[in-house]
Amino acid sequence: MPHDHLSIYITYVLLRDLTEDTSLLPSSSSSLFLSPNQEANMELRLIPLSNLLLLFLTVVGVMTSLSQVAVVAESKDAFAENFDIMWSENHFKTSPDGQIWYLSLDKETGCGFQTKQRYRFGWFSMKLKLVGGDSAGVVTAYYMCSDTGAGPERDELDFEFLGNRTGEPYIIQTNVYKSGVGSREMRHMLWFDPTEDFHTYSILWNNHQIVFFVDRVPIRVYKNGDKPNDFFPNEKPMYLFSSIWNADDWATRGGLEKTNWKRAPFVSTYKEFKVEGCQWEEPYPACVSTTTKYWWDQYGAWHLTDSQKKDFAWVERNLVIYDYCKDTERFTKMPVECSLSPWD
Repeated sequence: MPHDHLSIYITYVLLRDLTEDTSLLPSSSSSLFLSPNQEANMELRLIPLSNLLLLFLTVVGVMTSLSQVAVVAESKDAFAENFDIMWSENHFKTSPDGQIWYLSLDKETGCGFQTKQRYRFGWFSMKLKLVGGDSAGVVTAYYMCSDTGAGPERDELDFEFLGNRTGEPYIIQTNVYKSGVGSREMRHMLWFDPTEDFHTYSILWNNHQIVFFVDRVPIRVYKNGDKPNDFFPNEKPMYLFSSIWNADDWATRGGLEKTNWKRAPFVSTYKEFKVEGCQWEEPYPACVSTTTKYWWDQYGAWHLTDSQKKDFAWVERNLVIYDYCKDTERFTKMPVECSLSPWD
């Protein structure tokens, strides 16, 4: 569950213990996320002032103990606190309050940013609004990578948003790299127009699975095996990046549709970066060996929940337009990881 849900859940548990009233809790406290109905139906009961004070102090203490898990940056300098510009600082802007960030692409160059910190395992989330109108050839990338460049041994988890001609749908391409080897692409359509408003794109990464989410809907599940392997990235800490760049040699209809520079600048928009993960510290952070104390690496996060499985099944039926695991022309022998079931 995200950080705010975790806070709510801890509060509910403490209220239960103080009042001995289990009706305050959702019917299933083991689910990965609280449903909107569960949150809306929770009610606080009157309890003695002394117990309220105890509750407050306990919550503060519990949340302080989770200090290794980063929280949402909400100050005016949210960007500066979390990110560095990778290139073309003059193509980066923020809203007056510093909470919304803009990357632009013109014929000269694009722009990109990266987190100051590296992480190994966790929940990583950002709200994006993509380039509207004629965006053919334009790629907005939102990804994690162990290398600040395209290193030959890098691990990487990719969201790439492939622009299109006006009126044609955006395509999301995801990919997974281990030790510099990728070619594990999947492509999906979306069930909404990602240029009209902000939508949330998230990655859950632990030692058991990597899940790509769009607005809390799992669109791709990538499983680890039960033995050491060369396909699941789980050893190298990663930065989080985003960039906008010209890729009209391949991005839209295999490069047939070229970027219309008369429509430049192309602007992608960001807000509300959230991370709850094990922040890397040399030579080895303590949280890596104790990650199961955090929700994103507990048993409930090793598999999809029942409701997530329903959403994932709907995505599989309706939105997948390419899956490398089913490309028998490209792979005469299917990659090993393709035999692992996302439902397990």
